[in-house]
Amino acid sequence: MTPEQLAEAVTRALAGAVADGSLTLHDGVPTDVRVERPRQAGFGDYATNVAMRLAKPAGRAPRELAELLAARLRAVPGIDGVQVAGPGFLNIALAAGAQGELARTIVEAGRAYGSNDSQRGGALDLEFVSANPTGPVHIGSVRWAAVGDALARVLTISGADVTREYYVNDAGAQITRFAESLFAAAAGRPAPERGYVGQYVGDIAARVVAAEPGVLDLPEADAVELFRVRGVALMIEEIRASLDSFGVRFDVWFNEKDLHAAGELDAALARLTGFGHVYEADGATWLRTTTFGDDRDRPLVTSDGRWTYFAADCAYYGNKRGRGFERVVIMLAADHHGYVGRYRALVAAYGDDPDRNLEILIGQFVNLLRDGVPLKMSKRAGTSITMADLVDAIGVDASRYALARFSVDTPIDLDLDLWSKQSDENPVYYVQYAHARTCSVTRNAVATGISRDPADFVPTTLTHDRESALLSRLAGFPAVVRAAAELREVHRIARYAEALAGDYHRWYDACRVIPRSDDQVQPVNAARLWLNDATGTVLANALALLGVTAPERM
Repeated sequence: MTPEQLAEAVTRALAGAVADGSLTLHDGVPTDVRVERPRQAGFGDYATNVAMRLAKPAGRAPRELAELLAARLRAVPGIDGVQVAGPGFLNIALAAGAQGELARTIVEAGRAYGSNDSQRGGALDLEFVSANPTGPVHIGSVRWAAVGDALARVLTISGADVTREYYVNDAGAQITRFAESLFAAAAGRPAPERGYVGQYVGDIAARVVAAEPGVLDLPEADAVELFRVRGVALMIEEIRASLDSFGVRFDVWFNEKDLHAAGELDAALARLTGFGHVYEADGATWLRTTTFGDDRDRPLVTSDGRWTYFAADCAYYGNKRGRGFERVVIMLAADHHGYVGRYRALVAAYGDDPDRNLEILIGQFVNLLRDGVPLKMSKRAGTSITMADLVDAIGVDASRYALARFSVDTPIDLDLDLWSKQSDENPVYYVQYAHARTCSVTRNAVATGISRDPADFVPTTLTHDRESALLSRLAGFPAVVRAAAELREVHRIARYAEALAGDYHRWYDACRVIPRSDDQVQPVNAARLWLNDATGTVLANALALLGVTAPERM
Protein backbone atom coordinates (compact mmCIF):
# COMPACT_ATOMS: atom_id res chain seq x y z
CA MET A 1 0.00 0.00 0.00
CA THR A 2 1.43 3.37 -1.04
CA PRO A 3 0.93 6.61 0.93
CA GLU A 4 -1.37 7.75 -1.86
CA GLN A 5 -3.50 4.63 -1.52
CA LEU A 6 -3.61 5.10 2.24
CA ALA A 7 -4.67 8.73 1.81
CA GLU A 8 -7.45 7.51 -0.48
CA ALA A 9 -8.53 5.07 2.24
CA VAL A 10 -8.75 7.93 4.75
CA THR A 11 -10.74 9.98 2.24
CA ARG A 12 -13.14 7.06 1.71
CA ALA A 13 -13.56 6.71 5.48
CA LEU A 14 -14.52 10.38 5.68
CA ALA A 15 -16.91 10.05 2.74
CA GLY A 16 -18.50 6.96 4.28
CA ALA A 17 -19.05 8.74 7.59
CA VAL A 18 -20.66 11.69 5.79
CA ALA A 19 -22.82 9.38 3.70
CA ASP A 20 -24.27 7.49 6.70
CA GLY A 21 -24.86 10.66 8.69
CA SER A 22 -22.30 10.06 11.43
CA LEU A 23 -20.27 13.09 10.28
CA THR A 24 -21.20 16.46 8.83
CA LEU A 25 -18.74 18.43 6.69
CA HIS A 26 -20.36 21.60 5.34
CA ASP A 27 -17.47 22.21 2.92
CA GLY A 28 -17.53 18.63 1.65
CA VAL A 29 -15.00 15.84 1.95
CA PRO A 30 -11.47 17.18 1.33
CA THR A 31 -9.53 15.81 -1.62
CA ASP A 32 -6.10 16.70 -0.30
CA VAL A 33 -5.72 14.33 2.67
CA ARG A 34 -2.06 13.78 3.48
CA VAL A 35 -0.40 10.91 5.31
CA GLU A 36 3.24 11.13 6.36
CA ARG A 37 5.93 9.07 7.98
CA PRO A 38 6.00 9.66 11.77
CA ARG A 39 9.08 11.50 12.96
CA GLN A 40 9.68 8.94 15.69
CA ALA A 41 9.71 5.16 15.55
CA GLY A 42 6.94 3.34 17.41
CA PHE A 43 4.11 5.53 16.11
CA GLY A 44 3.01 3.28 13.26
CA ASP A 45 4.05 3.35 9.63
CA TYR A 46 2.11 6.50 8.74
CA ALA A 47 0.28 9.31 10.50
CA THR A 48 -2.30 11.90 9.55
CA ASN A 49 -3.65 15.01 11.28
CA VAL A 50 -6.88 15.03 9.27
CA ALA A 51 -9.05 14.75 12.40
CA MET A 52 -7.52 17.87 13.95
CA ARG A 53 -7.79 19.70 10.64
CA LEU A 54 -11.51 18.90 10.21
CA ALA A 55 -12.60 19.05 13.86
CA LYS A 56 -13.76 22.68 13.78
CA PRO A 57 -15.74 22.54 10.51
CA ALA A 58 -17.23 19.20 11.66
CA GLY A 59 -18.16 20.61 15.08
CA ARG A 60 -16.49 17.66 16.80
CA ALA A 61 -13.63 17.27 19.27
CA PRO A 62 -10.46 16.23 17.41
CA ARG A 63 -10.01 12.98 19.34
CA GLU A 64 -13.69 12.11 18.94
CA LEU A 65 -13.41 12.54 15.17
CA ALA A 66 -10.15 10.60 15.16
CA GLU A 67 -11.80 7.67 16.98
CA LEU A 68 -14.63 7.70 14.43
CA LEU A 69 -12.16 7.46 11.55
CA ALA A 70 -9.95 4.91 13.34
CA ALA A 71 -12.86 2.49 13.66
CA ARG A 72 -13.50 2.66 9.93
CA LEU A 73 -9.83 2.42 8.95
CA ARG A 74 -9.27 -0.71 11.05
CA ALA A 75 -11.63 -2.52 8.68
CA VAL A 76 -9.57 -1.61 5.57
CA PRO A 77 -7.63 -4.55 4.11
CA GLY A 78 -3.91 -4.03 4.49
CA ILE A 79 -4.17 -1.91 7.63
CA ASP A 80 -2.93 -3.79 10.69
CA GLY A 81 -3.86 -1.24 13.34
CA VAL A 82 -4.84 2.38 14.00
CA GLN A 83 -4.13 4.30 17.19
CA VAL A 84 -5.35 7.74 18.22
CA ALA A 85 -2.52 9.73 19.75
CA GLY A 86 -2.11 13.09 21.42
CA PRO A 87 -4.68 15.73 20.50
CA GLY A 88 -6.04 13.67 17.60
CA PHE A 89 -3.31 12.20 15.42
CA LEU A 90 -4.08 8.94 13.67
CA ASN A 91 -1.10 6.56 13.73
CA ILE A 92 -1.58 3.80 11.17
CA ALA A 93 0.32 0.51 11.00
CA LEU A 94 0.25 -1.48 7.78
CA ALA A 95 0.08 -5.25 7.57
CA ALA A 96 3.39 -6.79 6.46
CA GLY A 97 1.86 -7.92 3.18
CA ALA A 98 0.44 -4.49 2.37
CA GLN A 99 3.77 -2.82 2.97
CA GLY A 100 5.71 -5.45 1.06
CA GLU A 101 3.29 -5.31 -1.87
CA LEU A 102 4.78 -1.91 -2.64
CA ALA A 103 7.82 -3.64 -4.15
CA ARG A 104 5.66 -5.23 -6.84
CA THR A 105 3.80 -1.95 -7.41
CA ILE A 106 7.05 -0.11 -8.07
CA VAL A 107 8.57 -2.74 -10.36
CA GLU A 108 5.40 -2.96 -12.43
CA ALA A 109 5.10 0.84 -12.64
CA GLY A 110 8.71 1.17 -13.78
CA ARG A 111 9.59 4.65 -15.01
CA ALA A 112 6.06 5.83 -14.22
CA TYR A 113 6.57 5.40 -10.48
CA GLY A 114 6.67 8.87 -8.98
CA SER A 115 4.47 10.46 -11.63
CA ASN A 116 1.55 12.58 -10.50
CA ASP A 117 -0.82 15.23 -11.84
CA SER A 118 -0.18 17.99 -9.29
CA GLN A 119 1.01 20.43 -11.97
CA ARG A 120 -1.60 19.63 -14.59
CA GLY A 121 -3.12 22.75 -16.11
CA GLY A 122 -2.25 25.40 -18.68
CA ALA A 123 0.88 25.44 -20.79
CA LEU A 124 4.05 26.54 -18.97
CA ASP A 125 7.06 28.23 -20.60
CA LEU A 126 10.30 27.59 -18.70
CA GLU A 127 13.09 29.94 -19.76
CA PHE A 128 16.54 29.19 -18.40
CA VAL A 129 20.24 29.67 -19.16
CA SER A 130 19.64 32.33 -21.88
CA ALA A 131 23.32 33.32 -21.77
CA ASN A 132 24.34 36.08 -24.17
CA PRO A 133 25.94 34.68 -27.36
CA THR A 134 29.14 36.56 -26.65
CA GLY A 135 31.14 33.76 -25.03
CA PRO A 136 31.07 30.17 -23.76
CA VAL A 137 28.49 29.12 -21.14
CA HIS A 138 29.92 30.25 -17.79
CA ILE A 139 29.57 28.50 -14.45
CA GLY A 140 26.57 30.53 -13.26
CA SER A 141 24.63 29.59 -16.38
CA VAL A 142 25.76 25.98 -16.01
CA ARG A 143 23.94 25.86 -12.67
CA TRP A 144 20.75 26.97 -14.39
CA ALA A 145 21.30 24.41 -17.15
CA ALA A 146 21.41 21.61 -14.55
CA VAL A 147 18.61 22.95 -12.34
CA GLY A 148 16.39 24.18 -15.18
CA ASP A 149 16.50 20.93 -17.10
CA ALA A 150 15.88 18.92 -13.91
CA LEU A 151 12.95 21.18 -13.04
CA ALA A 152 11.48 20.68 -16.51
CA ARG A 153 11.71 16.92 -16.00
CA VAL A 154 10.12 17.10 -12.54
CA LEU A 155 7.31 19.36 -13.76
CA THR A 156 6.65 17.11 -16.74
CA ILE A 157 6.38 13.93 -14.64
CA SER A 158 4.02 15.93 -12.41
CA GLY A 159 1.63 16.57 -15.28
CA ALA A 160 2.75 20.00 -16.50
CA ASP A 161 2.83 20.89 -20.20
CA VAL A 162 6.37 22.33 -20.25
CA THR A 163 8.23 24.09 -23.05
CA ARG A 164 11.95 24.64 -22.49
CA GLU A 165 12.99 27.97 -23.96
CA TYR A 166 16.31 29.75 -24.50
CA TYR A 167 16.21 33.48 -25.17
CA VAL A 168 19.08 34.58 -27.39
CA ASN A 169 20.03 38.19 -26.64
CA ASP A 170 21.38 38.80 -30.14
CA ALA A 171 20.54 42.50 -30.32
CA GLY A 172 21.99 45.48 -28.48
CA ALA A 173 25.28 46.99 -27.40
CA GLN A 174 26.88 43.77 -26.09
CA ILE A 175 26.51 42.17 -29.53
CA THR A 176 28.10 45.20 -31.16
CA ARG A 177 31.06 44.99 -28.76
CA PHE A 178 31.38 41.28 -29.49
CA ALA A 179 31.50 41.92 -33.25
CA GLU A 180 34.08 44.68 -32.77
CA SER A 181 36.15 42.32 -30.59
CA LEU A 182 36.10 39.65 -33.29
CA PHE A 183 37.15 42.18 -35.92
CA ALA A 184 39.96 43.45 -33.71
CA ALA A 185 41.22 39.90 -33.08
CA ALA A 186 41.18 39.10 -36.78
CA ALA A 187 42.95 42.36 -37.65
CA GLY A 188 45.56 41.94 -34.94
CA ARG A 189 44.34 44.94 -32.98
CA PRO A 190 43.74 45.30 -29.23
CA ALA A 191 40.22 44.55 -28.07
CA PRO A 192 37.96 47.62 -27.89
CA GLU A 193 37.05 49.19 -24.55
CA ARG A 194 34.75 46.81 -22.62
CA GLY A 195 35.29 44.32 -25.39
CA TYR A 196 35.62 40.55 -25.18
CA VAL A 197 38.91 38.71 -24.73
CA GLY A 198 40.08 35.14 -24.44
CA GLN A 199 41.19 32.36 -26.71
CA TYR A 200 37.64 31.75 -27.91
CA VAL A 201 37.48 35.25 -29.45
CA GLY A 202 40.49 34.48 -31.63
CA ASP A 203 39.06 31.05 -32.49
CA ILE A 204 35.70 32.48 -33.59
CA ALA A 205 37.39 35.32 -35.50
CA ALA A 206 39.60 32.83 -37.36
CA ARG A 207 36.56 30.74 -38.31
CA VAL A 208 34.81 33.81 -39.68
CA VAL A 209 37.87 34.73 -41.76
CA ALA A 210 38.11 31.15 -43.05
CA ALA A 211 34.47 31.27 -44.14
CA GLU A 212 34.73 34.85 -45.50
CA PRO A 213 38.32 35.27 -46.77
CA GLY A 214 37.77 38.83 -47.96
CA VAL A 215 36.17 40.14 -44.78
CA LEU A 216 39.19 42.20 -43.71
CA ASP A 217 39.26 43.93 -47.11
CA LEU A 218 35.80 45.37 -46.57
CA PRO A 219 35.17 48.83 -45.11
CA GLU A 220 35.39 48.46 -41.32
CA ALA A 221 31.68 49.00 -40.70
CA ASP A 222 30.79 46.30 -43.23
CA ALA A 223 33.44 43.97 -41.82
CA VAL A 224 32.15 44.43 -38.26
CA GLU A 225 28.61 43.68 -39.44
CA LEU A 226 29.78 40.48 -41.12
CA PHE A 227 31.64 39.48 -37.97
CA ARG A 228 28.43 40.15 -36.03
CA VAL A 229 26.28 37.93 -38.24
CA ARG A 230 28.78 35.13 -38.63
CA GLY A 231 30.31 35.38 -35.16
CA VAL A 232 27.02 35.32 -33.27
CA ALA A 233 25.84 32.35 -35.35
CA LEU A 234 29.04 30.44 -34.55
CA MET A 235 28.81 31.33 -30.86
CA ILE A 236 25.20 30.13 -30.68
CA GLU A 237 26.24 26.95 -32.46
CA GLU A 238 28.95 26.39 -29.84
CA ILE A 239 26.58 27.13 -26.95
CA ARG A 240 24.01 24.68 -28.35
CA ALA A 241 26.67 22.01 -28.77
CA SER A 242 27.92 22.55 -25.20
CA LEU A 243 24.42 22.27 -23.76
CA ASP A 244 23.64 19.26 -25.89
CA SER A 245 26.73 17.45 -24.59
CA PHE A 246 25.51 18.38 -21.09
CA GLY A 247 22.22 16.64 -21.80
CA VAL A 248 20.21 19.88 -21.95
CA ARG A 249 18.02 20.42 -25.00
CA PHE A 250 15.59 23.25 -25.61
CA ASP A 251 12.28 23.12 -27.46
CA VAL A 252 12.55 26.76 -28.51
CA TRP A 253 15.54 28.98 -29.29
CA PHE A 254 14.06 32.47 -29.50
CA ASN A 255 16.10 35.31 -31.00
CA GLU A 256 15.67 38.83 -29.66
CA LYS A 257 16.38 40.29 -33.12
CA ASP A 258 13.29 38.48 -34.41
CA LEU A 259 11.17 40.57 -32.05
CA HIS A 260 12.60 43.70 -33.64
CA ALA A 261 12.30 42.40 -37.21
CA ALA A 262 8.67 41.37 -36.72
CA GLY A 263 7.67 44.75 -35.27
CA GLU A 264 6.70 43.20 -31.95
CA LEU A 265 8.22 46.02 -29.90
CA ASP A 266 5.98 48.50 -31.74
CA ALA A 267 3.01 46.19 -31.16
CA ALA A 268 3.80 45.91 -27.44
CA LEU A 269 4.14 49.69 -27.16
CA ALA A 270 0.81 50.19 -28.89
CA ARG A 271 -0.90 47.65 -26.67
CA LEU A 272 0.47 49.08 -23.43
CA THR A 273 -0.42 52.59 -24.65
CA GLY A 274 -3.96 51.36 -25.26
CA PHE A 275 -4.10 50.21 -21.65
CA GLY A 276 -3.23 53.75 -20.57
CA HIS A 277 0.12 52.94 -18.95
CA VAL A 278 2.52 54.74 -21.33
CA TYR A 279 3.53 58.41 -21.22
CA GLU A 280 6.13 60.79 -22.69
CA ALA A 281 8.62 62.69 -20.53
CA ASP A 282 12.04 64.27 -21.13
CA GLY A 283 11.90 63.22 -24.76
CA ALA A 284 11.60 59.53 -23.84
CA THR A 285 8.70 57.07 -23.74
CA TRP A 286 7.97 55.48 -20.36
CA LEU A 287 5.89 52.65 -18.91
CA ARG A 288 4.23 53.66 -15.66
CA THR A 289 5.38 50.61 -13.69
CA THR A 290 5.09 52.41 -10.33
CA THR A 291 1.34 51.92 -10.66
CA PHE A 292 2.03 48.24 -10.16
CA GLY A 293 4.53 48.38 -7.32
CA ASP A 294 7.82 49.04 -9.11
CA ASP A 295 10.19 51.48 -7.40
CA ARG A 296 10.35 53.75 -10.48
CA ASP A 297 8.90 54.01 -13.96
CA ARG A 298 10.83 52.32 -16.76
CA PRO A 299 11.79 53.77 -20.16
CA LEU A 300 10.71 51.96 -23.31
CA VAL A 301 12.26 54.33 -25.85
CA THR A 302 15.22 56.58 -25.03
CA SER A 303 15.34 60.30 -25.87
CA ASP A 304 17.46 59.53 -28.94
CA GLY A 305 14.87 57.06 -30.26
CA ARG A 306 16.47 53.75 -29.28
CA TRP A 307 14.49 50.86 -27.86
CA THR A 308 15.49 49.83 -24.35
CA TYR A 309 16.12 46.29 -23.18
CA PHE A 310 12.98 46.62 -21.09
CA ALA A 311 10.94 47.29 -24.22
CA ALA A 312 12.19 43.98 -25.61
CA ASP A 313 11.20 42.32 -22.33
CA CYS A 314 7.68 43.70 -22.72
CA ALA A 315 7.45 42.42 -26.28
CA TYR A 316 8.89 39.05 -25.36
CA TYR A 317 6.40 38.50 -22.55
CA GLY A 318 3.56 39.45 -24.88
CA ASN A 319 4.93 37.02 -27.44
CA LYS A 320 4.95 34.17 -24.91
CA ARG A 321 1.41 34.84 -23.84
CA GLY A 322 0.41 35.09 -27.49
CA ARG A 323 1.81 31.60 -28.03
CA GLY A 324 -0.64 30.30 -25.44
CA PHE A 325 1.47 30.01 -22.31
CA GLU A 326 -0.57 30.46 -19.16
CA ARG A 327 2.47 30.63 -16.90
CA VAL A 328 5.85 32.14 -17.71
CA VAL A 329 8.71 30.90 -15.54
CA ILE A 330 12.09 32.63 -15.81
CA MET A 331 15.31 31.60 -14.07
CA LEU A 332 17.74 34.41 -13.29
CA ALA A 333 21.05 34.85 -11.51
CA ALA A 334 21.45 36.53 -8.12
CA ASP A 335 22.48 39.86 -9.68
CA HIS A 336 19.01 40.12 -11.27
CA HIS A 337 17.05 40.63 -8.03
CA GLY A 338 16.14 44.14 -9.13
CA TYR A 339 14.57 42.69 -12.24
CA VAL A 340 11.70 41.06 -10.35
CA GLY A 341 9.71 44.18 -9.49
CA ARG A 342 9.81 45.67 -12.99
CA TYR A 343 8.88 42.38 -14.64
CA ARG A 344 5.93 41.83 -12.30
CA ALA A 345 4.85 45.37 -13.12
CA LEU A 346 4.96 44.82 -16.87
CA VAL A 347 2.89 41.65 -16.47
CA ALA A 348 0.30 43.62 -14.50
CA ALA A 349 0.39 46.39 -17.11
CA TYR A 350 -0.72 43.82 -19.68
CA GLY A 351 -3.72 43.10 -17.48
CA ASP A 352 -2.34 39.76 -16.26
CA ASP A 353 -1.91 38.53 -12.70
CA PRO A 354 1.80 38.38 -11.76
CA ASP A 355 1.04 35.77 -9.10
CA ARG A 356 -0.63 33.46 -11.60
CA ASN A 357 1.01 34.19 -14.95
CA LEU A 358 4.60 34.85 -13.88
CA GLU A 359 7.22 33.14 -11.77
CA ILE A 360 10.81 34.31 -11.40
CA LEU A 361 13.36 32.05 -9.74
CA ILE A 362 16.59 33.62 -8.50
CA GLY A 363 19.71 31.48 -8.14
CA GLN A 364 22.88 32.16 -6.21
CA PHE A 365 26.44 31.97 -7.49
CA VAL A 366 28.79 29.01 -7.79
CA ASN A 367 32.45 28.92 -6.77
CA LEU A 368 34.77 26.11 -7.83
CA LEU A 369 37.49 24.99 -5.44
CA ARG A 370 40.57 22.89 -6.04
CA ASP A 371 42.85 22.06 -3.13
CA GLY A 372 40.64 24.42 -1.13
CA VAL A 373 41.50 27.38 -3.38
CA PRO A 374 38.85 29.13 -5.53
CA LEU A 375 39.36 28.91 -9.29
CA LYS A 376 38.96 32.31 -10.89
CA MET A 377 40.04 32.06 -14.50
CA SER A 378 39.24 30.00 -17.56
CA LYS A 379 42.15 29.61 -19.95
CA ARG A 380 39.94 29.59 -23.02
CA ALA A 381 37.37 32.18 -21.95
CA GLY A 382 39.88 34.46 -20.29
CA THR A 383 37.28 35.39 -17.67
CA SER A 384 35.00 33.19 -15.59
CA ILE A 385 34.98 29.39 -15.38
CA THR A 386 32.98 27.73 -18.16
CA MET A 387 30.89 24.63 -18.63
CA ALA A 388 33.77 22.94 -20.44
CA ASP A 389 36.12 23.65 -17.51
CA LEU A 390 33.70 22.01 -15.06
CA VAL A 391 32.93 19.00 -17.25
CA ASP A 392 36.62 18.44 -17.98
CA ALA A 393 37.28 18.42 -14.23
CA ILE A 394 34.53 16.10 -12.95
CA GLY A 395 32.38 14.92 -15.88
CA VAL A 396 28.77 15.54 -16.87
CA ASP A 397 27.06 13.33 -14.27
CA ALA A 398 28.91 14.78 -11.29
CA SER A 399 28.46 18.32 -12.64
CA ARG A 400 24.71 17.99 -13.09
CA TYR A 401 24.20 16.22 -9.77
CA ALA A 402 26.37 18.65 -7.81
CA LEU A 403 24.68 21.74 -9.25
CA ALA A 404 21.17 20.37 -8.70
CA ARG A 405 21.88 19.03 -5.20
CA PHE A 406 21.64 22.40 -3.43
CA SER A 407 18.76 24.81 -3.03
CA VAL A 408 19.08 27.49 -5.69
CA ASP A 409 18.97 30.26 -3.08
CA THR A 410 22.17 28.87 -1.56
CA PRO A 411 25.62 29.77 -2.95
CA ILE A 412 27.70 26.70 -3.80
CA ASP A 413 31.37 26.09 -3.10
CA LEU A 414 31.99 23.12 -5.37
CA ASP A 415 35.01 21.07 -4.30
CA LEU A 416 36.33 19.53 -7.51
CA ASP A 417 38.54 17.14 -5.56
CA LEU A 418 35.51 15.73 -3.72
CA TRP A 419 33.29 15.45 -6.81
CA SER A 420 35.95 13.62 -8.80
CA LYS A 421 36.46 10.92 -6.15
CA GLN A 422 35.43 7.33 -6.85
CA SER A 423 34.28 6.72 -3.28
CA ASP A 424 31.27 7.06 -0.99
CA GLU A 425 32.42 10.57 -0.08
CA ASN A 426 31.22 11.66 -3.51
CA PRO A 427 27.39 11.87 -3.34
CA VAL A 428 26.76 11.06 -7.00
CA TYR A 429 29.13 8.09 -6.84
CA TYR A 430 27.34 6.90 -3.69
CA VAL A 431 23.94 6.96 -5.42
CA GLN A 432 25.14 5.55 -8.74
CA TYR A 433 27.00 2.76 -6.94
CA ALA A 434 23.78 1.83 -5.13
CA HIS A 435 22.01 1.49 -8.47
CA ALA A 436 24.86 -0.54 -9.95
CA ARG A 437 24.71 -2.79 -6.90
CA THR A 438 20.99 -3.46 -7.44
CA CYS A 439 21.80 -4.52 -11.01
CA SER A 440 24.61 -6.79 -9.80
CA VAL A 441 22.30 -8.43 -7.25
CA THR A 442 19.72 -9.04 -9.97
CA ARG A 443 22.28 -10.64 -12.29
CA ASN A 444 23.58 -12.90 -9.53
CA ALA A 445 20.09 -13.81 -8.35
CA VAL A 446 19.00 -14.84 -11.83
CA ALA A 447 22.17 -16.90 -12.23
CA THR A 448 21.32 -18.63 -8.95
CA GLY A 449 17.83 -19.51 -10.15
CA ILE A 450 15.83 -16.95 -8.17
CA SER A 451 12.96 -15.71 -10.29
CA ARG A 452 10.80 -12.64 -10.12
CA ASP A 453 7.73 -14.61 -11.08
CA PRO A 454 4.68 -12.81 -9.62
CA ALA A 455 3.33 -16.17 -8.55
CA ASP A 456 6.36 -16.65 -6.27
CA PHE A 457 6.12 -13.22 -4.64
CA VAL A 458 5.16 -13.47 -0.96
CA PRO A 459 5.24 -9.91 0.41
CA THR A 460 4.53 -11.02 3.96
CA THR A 461 8.08 -12.39 4.18
CA LEU A 462 9.56 -8.86 4.09
CA THR A 463 9.52 -8.38 7.86
CA HIS A 464 13.09 -7.35 8.74
CA ASP A 465 13.48 -3.86 10.22
CA ARG A 466 15.79 -2.90 7.35
CA GLU A 467 13.14 -4.02 4.89
CA SER A 468 10.52 -1.95 6.61
CA ALA A 469 12.79 1.10 6.53
CA LEU A 470 13.61 0.58 2.84
CA LEU A 471 9.97 0.08 1.89
CA SER A 472 8.98 3.21 3.78
CA ARG A 473 11.64 5.22 1.94
CA LEU A 474 10.49 3.86 -1.42
CA ALA A 475 6.90 4.72 -0.58
CA GLY A 476 7.88 8.35 -0.07
CA PHE A 477 9.27 8.94 -3.57
CA PRO A 478 6.03 10.19 -5.20
CA ALA A 479 5.56 12.74 -2.40
CA VAL A 480 9.14 13.95 -2.84
CA VAL A 481 8.61 14.40 -6.58
CA ARG A 482 5.35 16.25 -5.99
CA ALA A 483 6.99 18.57 -3.43
CA ALA A 484 9.94 19.21 -5.75
CA ALA A 485 7.51 20.24 -8.49
CA GLU A 486 5.26 22.37 -6.29
CA LEU A 487 8.15 24.17 -4.55
CA ARG A 488 10.48 24.25 -7.60
CA GLU A 489 13.14 22.54 -5.45
CA VAL A 490 14.86 19.83 -7.45
CA HIS A 491 17.51 19.41 -4.79
CA ARG A 492 14.90 17.39 -2.88
CA ILE A 493 15.30 14.63 -5.47
CA ALA A 494 19.06 14.43 -4.97
CA ARG A 495 18.81 14.39 -1.18
CA TYR A 496 16.13 11.72 -1.35
CA ALA A 497 18.31 9.60 -3.65
CA GLU A 498 21.17 9.75 -1.16
CA ALA A 499 18.89 8.74 1.71
CA LEU A 500 17.49 5.88 -0.37
CA ALA A 501 21.00 4.73 -1.29
CA GLY A 502 21.89 4.69 2.41
CA ASP A 503 18.82 2.64 3.30
CA TYR A 504 19.57 0.24 0.47
CA HIS A 505 23.22 -0.29 1.44
CA ARG A 506 22.17 -1.00 5.05
CA TRP A 507 19.49 -3.42 3.86
CA TYR A 508 22.01 -5.14 1.58
CA ASP A 509 24.34 -5.68 4.52
CA ALA A 510 21.56 -7.13 6.71
CA CYS A 511 19.33 -9.11 4.33
CA ARG A 512 20.56 -11.71 1.87
CA VAL A 513 18.85 -11.94 -1.50
CA ILE A 514 20.92 -14.93 -2.57
CA PRO A 515 20.96 -17.81 -0.04
CA ARG A 516 24.23 -19.26 1.17
CA SER A 517 25.59 -22.10 -0.93
CA ASP A 518 24.19 -24.82 1.34
CA ASP A 519 20.74 -23.22 1.72
CA GLN A 520 17.68 -23.64 -0.47
CA VAL A 521 15.96 -20.73 -2.20
CA GLN A 522 13.08 -19.59 0.01
CA PRO A 523 10.10 -17.32 -0.71
CA VAL A 524 11.88 -14.54 1.18
CA ASN A 525 14.73 -14.63 -1.36
CA ALA A 526 12.34 -14.04 -4.24
CA ALA A 527 10.56 -11.30 -2.30
CA ARG A 528 13.88 -9.64 -1.59
CA LEU A 529 14.71 -9.70 -5.29
CA TRP A 530 11.51 -7.76 -5.92
CA LEU A 531 12.53 -5.28 -3.23
CA ASN A 532 16.02 -5.02 -4.69
CA ASP A 533 14.66 -4.32 -8.16
CA ALA A 534 12.12 -1.83 -6.80
CA THR A 535 15.00 0.08 -5.24
CA GLY A 536 16.89 0.03 -8.53
CA THR A 537 13.82 1.38 -10.30
CA VAL A 538 13.43 4.30 -7.92
CA LEU A 539 17.13 5.15 -7.92
CA ALA A 540 17.09 5.16 -11.72
CA ASN A 541 13.95 7.32 -11.77
CA ALA A 542 15.47 9.83 -9.35
CA LEU A 543 18.72 10.04 -11.29
CA ALA A 544 16.80 10.44 -14.56
CA LEU A 545 14.93 13.42 -13.13
CA LEU A 546 18.31 15.03 -12.45
CA GLY A 547 19.59 14.16 -15.92
CA VAL A 548 22.18 11.77 -14.47
CA THR A 549 22.89 8.28 -15.76
CA ALA A 550 22.14 5.15 -13.74
CA PRO A 551 25.04 2.78 -14.51
CA GLU A 552 24.48 -0.96 -14.32
CA ARG A 553 28.13 -1.70 -13.56
CA MET A 554 30.79 0.29 -11.70
